[in-house]
Amino acid sequence: MQLPFINDLEDVELVLPTPLRMCASTQYTGKGITIAFLDSGFYPHPDLTQPTNRIAYFVDARGDPAEDQPIREGVGFSIPHLSSWHGTMTSCACAGNGFMSMYRYAGLAPDARLVLVKTGNLHNRRIRDQDIQRALRWVLDNAQRFDVRVVNISLGGDHPTNGKLTPLDVLVEEAVARGIVVVCAAGNSGAPRVMSPASAPSAITVGGLNDHNSLDRARHTLYHSNYGRGGRGTTKPEVIAPAQWVAAPMLPRTKVHNEAQFLWKIERATDRELARLLRTKEARKRISAETMSRPLHEIRRIVRQRINDQKFIHPHYQHVDGTSFSAAIVSSVVAQMLEANPSLTPAQVKQILIQTARPLDDAPLERQGAGAVHAGAAVDLALKMRRRKGVRRQPLDRAAQDRAAQSA
Repeated sequence: MQLPFINDLEDVELVLPTPLRMCASTQYTGKGITIAFLDSGFYPHPDLTQPTNRIAYFVDARGDPAEDQPIREGVGFSIPHLSSWHGTMTSCACAGNGFMSMYRYAGLAPDARLVLVKTGNLHNRRIRDQDIQRALRWVLDNAQRFDVRVVNISLGGDHPTNGKLTPLDVLVEEAVARGIVVVCAAGNSGAPRVMSPASAPSAITVGGLNDHNSLDRARHTLYHSNYGRGGRGTTKPEVIAPAQWVAAPMLPRTKVHNEAQFLWKIERATDRELARLLRTKEARKRISAETMSRPLHEIRRIVRQRINDQKFIHPHYQHVDGTSFSAAIVSSVVAQMLEANPSLTPAQVKQILIQTARPLDDAPLERQGAGAVHAGAAVDLALKMRRRKGVRRQPLDRAAQDRAAQSA
């Protein structure tokens, strides 16, 4: 199905749902799969908790570099701190069910369970290698406890790789050797450099695709994501996925969320309702006196422009960008694949994603890897491998063998 291409954000509420743009299977939803997220913070958003709470556990793994501080388990996280917006959006872009949008803006794994690991340190807003390493070590120590099959790391560490494995890279390699698929964001600077943990050879490093909110592949271009050589000279990224126009819920009860709800009231109001809204205290707080003096149709135009500028697509959702969301989307595809074929190894998951990816025409291979992930094709191949009796690995075509060898 071809939906309208949106030009200049004239109708942002028509942002394409992620499963549609990924050509995803509707049969597989990540059911039975647990995904661990390492991020700066989280919030128990209704897209993850309603009608069923799918958050298996939350842990605060932040540390004090001057002290051997224990990781805090089982703590509350219902207060929407500003540090929580990024992890809330990545986890919901992956496994949210779209509850607050009448299920329109769901991810590809809306039945997956989540382990949420708050990552960072207590004295510096910058997240470092050792902070990510601390959080990932906790995941490995507790992977069997929660049956973690996928780890999503939409964070970057300290320094570009020099080809040698960092301690964080080594820990990623350990996770993969233990049967856990590790998905990492490539980064957003567009530079030929790769940071740990995305530099780990066995990680699935995800770069960015800009599909321009269109199903027409002729419109698809690269996003300005990082690329280059990872540890042991591996080529990164392996694949790309949408890094723009990704629907994600806003952090509730924040300034941004409150503004979105008010602007959408105006957007949907009749002229009579709008006149009443403009007399409220909230309107006087949010709208300048000069704007208030204009005719109603002019006020509506200004409000619409503000909605577009803030990327609001719904009272509770924005469209967002960055390879953090590319990685989260690929993690949701991996959850679908593992639901379809639980016996897949991390190496097989990577090979399938590479083999079924669709390269962008006229885009450098070093920046796109094998190309854009095709969720439906990846799940189909996972199923075929399950049905082949006595065959543990599906043979790849020659081009896919070359790509897999480069990333091995």
